[in-house]
Amino acid sequence: MALKVYADRLSQPSRAVLIFCKVNGIAFEEVKVALSKFEHLTPEFKEINPMVKVPVIVDGRFKLFESHAILIYLSCAFPGVADHWYPSDLFRRAKIHSVLDWHHSNLRSGAAPLIFNTVLAPLFGRPLNPQVAAEAEKILFKSLSKIESFWLKGNGKFLLGGFKPSIADLSLVCEIMQLELLDEKDRSRILGPHLKVREWVENTRNATNPHFDEFHKVLLKLKETLQKQRSLKLTSKI
Repeated sequence: MALKVYADRLSQPSRAVLIFCKVNGIAFEEVKVALSKFEHLTPEFKEINPMVKVPVIVDGRFKLFESHAILIYLSCAFPGVADHWYPSDLFRRAKIHSVLDWHHSNLRSGAAPLIFNTVLAPLFGRPLNPQVAAEAEKILFKSLSKIESFWLKGNGKFLLGGFKPSIADLSLVCEIMQLELLDEKDRSRILGPHLKVREWVENTRNATNPHFDEFHKVLLKLKETLQKQRSLKLTSKI
């Protein structure tokens, strides 16, 4: 049975898993779960993941959720995955775990609620919350500074001084790509001061293309739609 990946391409962690599979030649069936249509809340999906989140993989009888755990499993379970993604060296591997743990309590804690409460909430029938967005932005600023001053230290182009990307690079970069949904002024204000972060994002994109761009098309399409909506609102006020 082919590996099944339940995902929504608008989800940062979903994109990381999908891109990883493509880059490493892992055969899989993508099962699309539209979060905006609340398909993750159906009884059928709850049977697969009681936590009602994406991504989820089903490999035969084995089910697994949480994107970091999935990326680790895929790195170990499928032959042909290059060692740089999840190194066999124990010390290097432990460092990657430290980045992944840091991601959820820092970068994701800033970026995800910022985007949701600035852009995405109406798609889910929820109001925007500027106060939550402002607090999340503070966390995001600190996280981007920490990536630049600490995680990107070294001679390589990637996290932990690596010369090739790891699963941590892919996971964190997909998170940062969600900032594309902000209007250009806010995006430039947040990312503009962080040249090393922007270069690292581009390096990761280049290392995983054409698949990186393929799975971010839906994000960029939504960005165009949001830009048109903003333009119409501005025009109507004139």
